[in-house]
Amino acid sequence: AGPRPDIGAAAGSVRFLFKFAVTISLAVVAFNCLRRLSRPGDRAGRSLPLLGIAPALAVAGVILEMLTAPPEALGMLWIGKNILVCLTYIPLIGLGPLALFLAFLRHGAPTRPDLAGAAAGLLAGGIAATFYAAHCTDDSPLFVATWYSVAIGVLAIAGALGGRFFARW
Repeated sequence: AGPRPDIGAAAGSVRFLFKFAVTISLAVVAFNCLRRLSRPGDRAGRSLPLLGIAPALAVAGVILEMLTAPPEALGMLWIGKNILVCLTYIPLIGLGPLALFLAFLRHGAPTRPDLAGAAAGLLAGGIAATFYAAHCTDDSPLFVATWYSVAIGVLAIAGALGGRFFARW
């Protein structure tokens, strides 16, 4: 139904922009890993540690939120209002890109198809979560770190399984 109605005001919020820092950093690093893992003999060795950037950002956001938010508000910030929407839409939005990335892997020659598939799932999850973030009114780092991660994890697992079965050569 389009971006959230208050997107103009939200765009001035650090918490709103934080969601994009986490999701876009994940997508960029996962793309680099996927590109490297799609070729035989090309390893993602230098790229894999960079996958820690998005989780490190999320942890930093959670710590800041826990230090600044009133303790009685933390539960609501974590639970938010859109858990089921988040856990449904991020995987659904990511299915199309994941299928495309797995097809890409099928035409590559990954020597670790399960790891390459997981990278494809992380990339699809990062892209899907970025699009979803524009619609989601839950801007809390607690919410993002928990529920976006779970939804992206579903795509990473699906990608690893898909890579194992569809990207072998």
